[in-house]
Amino acid sequence: MQRKPKRPCSYPGCPELTDGRYCEKHEKEIEREYNRNNRTYKYLYNTARWKRLRIKFLKEHPLCEECKRNGVVTLAEVVDHIIPHKGNKELFWDEENLQALCKECHDSKTAKEDGRWGRKDEVYEY
Repeated sequence: MQRKPKRPCSYPGCPELTDGRYCEKHEKEIEREYNRNNRTYKYLYNTARWKRLRIKFLKEHPLCEECKRNGVVTLAEVVDHIIPHKGNKELFWDEENLQALCKECHDSKTAKEDGRWGRKDEVYEY
């Protein structure tokens, strides 16, 4: 199967060739910058309480909800907030607001919600 030719990294001034948008070095830098500016509540995911809740929830809901809706059986890996909490602790801890998803479904849902696919008006304020 043919592959697309590599293209220059989109980071200003970087001559590296890559399959994605950024080279490996700048992909990490862009990701760090994105998380620092857009996910100030990330610390909640590192608490012991969240880690226990996540394990318990995945044991109770082992299959991806989105895949199940599409008639596919896939093991869930991620506990997702149905309504994005955006730092609201009450919504973050609400178990009624959680669903089990596979990584692919979670990444797709999150990208649509947080602007990773060109919906910048919902992420940035001008």
